[in-house]
Amino acid sequence: MGFDAHVGVSDDERSVRQPIELDVEMTLDLGEAGRTDDLGATVDYGAVFRLCRDLVELGEFRLLEAVAERVAAEVLATTPAGAVLVRVRKLHVPVDGRIEHAGVQIARRRSGARG
Repeated sequence: MGFDAHVGVSDDERSVRQPIELDVEMTLDLGEAGRTDDLGATVDYGAVFRLCRDLVELGEFRLLEAVAERVAAEVLATTPAGAVLVRVRKLHVPVDGRIEHAGVQIARRRSGARG
């Protein structure tokens, strides 16, 4: 997913929206959805996209780690996923040198989730 976010350590960096990319991978039992072909038995990807968009585009963050943690927490709180992997990449990095992107990856599990 691609969004424009207020993210950066300095006030100047956060003063303008910057492009970031976000990947969200959820782990859950999809057996019933596969057997029944019922959308109600799986995750609504449109709802996850809107949740991520709203968190990222309406929020302000100093660290990519904070973006990832917030997305992971909200996905676990609002979907049946037992675990989530979130990757965040910032495409324009203010360093003195050539760099494609900076990024973080976190994995979080719902309390009590197995597997």
